Amino acid sequence: MPSNFKPLHEQIAEKLIAELKAGTSPFQKPWTNDNSAGYFTPLNPTTGKNYRGMNALWLAMQNREDPRWMTLKQASFNHWTVEKGAKATLINFVKQTDIRPVLDEKGEPKLKENGKPLTQTVKLDKPIITTAFVFNGEQIKGIPEWKEAYGEKIAAQQWTPIERAEMILADSKADIQHGGNEAYYKPSTDQIRLPKPEQFDAAAKYYATALHELGHWSGHESRLDRKMTDNFGSPGYAREELRAEIASLMIGSELNIGHDFGQHAAYVDNWIEVLQKEPNEVFKASADAQKIFDFVIGFEQKREQQVEAAEKVSLKTLNAGDIIPYNEKTYTVGETVKGKTLVTDEDGKKTKVSPKDGLYNSLLNARNNPQAQEQEQSISQEMEPELAEAETAGYKMKR
Repeated sequence: MPSNFKPLHEQIAEKLIAELKAGTSPFQKPWTNDNSAGYFTPLNPTTGKNYRGMNALWLAMQNREDPRWMTLKQASFNHWTVEKGAKATLINFVKQTDIRPVLDEKGEPKLKENGKPLTQTVKLDKPIITTAFVFNGEQIKGIPEWKEAYGEKIAAQQWTPIERAEMILADSKADIQHGGNEAYYKPSTDQIRLPKPEQFDAAAKYYATALHELGHWSGHESRLDRKMTDNFGSPGYAREELRAEIASLMIGSELNIGHDFGQHAAYVDNWIEVLQKEPNEVFKASADAQKIFDFVIGFEQKREQQVEAAEKVSLKTLNAGDIIPYNEKTYTVGETVKGKTLVTDEDGKKTKVSPKDGLYNSLLNARNNPQAQEQEQSISQEMEPELAEAETAGYKMKR
């Protein structure tokens, strides 16, 4: 490595300063209302995970339309080819494990049947920061079109971007007050103030702004505990805004609601000043922004876990309102009282059953496996003529 090589955080700081001055930074890219935000969080398609912290910001600053990045080895593993002469991009990552040879009792490497050393993955006592070189999807031949893959990801979402944003705000239980023309978080009262939703020209802009302020809210001493006491215009205030801005990019990309830079443009000169004096601030800000992202998106993840847990529980019990076709009848499930569940068939006959009863478990199985129930009924119907013939011939068959 050449002696004049600059650490990655200095390269990022210099490039970010230049882009902020030119108005081309990730924060300042165009944002529209048609799900075509100017920023997509860089991701690795071979692992399915987003790049994090400073790497996410750095890769987003490479002016590539495709947000996918991977190493040469990862591309080769997928039978994709890196274009000849393509220039790789340097990233840093924290290495927590290492691959080492397995040694025998004499301290010599053990060999596999093919003669190659036997290796094992070991956890490092102290994680180390190391480097890697990655290539962008635009530099790789054979890789599928990224917009198609991204569209499939969006289509697979259970809730719309607005619904996701609304649920995150609700689950946070943050104190949000509406009124006036300003959006801000007030640490002394732990309160978010926003203009009314109708004052925004698009719902996505309201939620993007609300989630930006929720990013500040995360810094309260009872949460992520960041310093929040600096006055407007101070370096400390600019640092906090930089953290919230990077986090807003990540959150806006994850939820597909975009990012509204307009009201934060006033901080550009402050950011430039801070980064010029302290290039390492870009590393610290990116790391804190990642913590903000994880904290905010954590509300959604917790909800999903609760829904999954509830679904697992509901599959093990009959639930009020279930309508279950079973044994050529249709049963409606009522309330459960003292361990007994009321079920009513289509003839109006009411029966109280418990998980110990055969009918209870038969209904449960019919509800959870409707195809099996349909096949059983179909087989039974197909056998009816044969049974009739057998009975006519004088045979008695058990059914």
